[in-house]
Amino acid sequence: TFFITSYYYLLSYLLERPSPQLFFNMSNIPGSAHPAFGFGAITIAGGLLGYVRKGSKPSLGAGVVCGGLLIASGAMISSDSQYNGHSLAAGTSALMTLSMGHRLFKTGKFMPAGMVSVLAAASMGYHINKALEWKD
Repeated sequence: TFFITSYYYLLSYLLERPSPQLFFNMSNIPGSAHPAFGFGAITIAGGLLGYVRKGSKPSLGAGVVCGGLLIASGAMISSDSQYNGHSLAAGTSALMTLSMGHRLFKTGKFMPAGMVSVLAAASMGYHINKALEWKD
């Protein structure tokens, strides 16, 4: 239900925007959105790499969905929805931390599960901190 609610919120948010100027005027992106955009791009690239190298459809699906949510949260942070954007990024990062941490303990292999869980935990901590700064 988390992803359904997130996609519903994101879709309604994007449809309410008067113009797609956010996606073309990259000079107005605040510094706090960069980690969400960067980690989202890395997550999508990792999912694609897992699919290309091992034929893993779950890696592709999870990478695209989680990376897409992180990039969407960066877009929200860049607009007037800083709290919601940081909250979405923190929730997505928490989900990645738990799922990849579980995989790390199950397989004992640091790559890729350990690396992703460490990066996701750092992202989660950063975005929780920023969300608390923006909370009304």
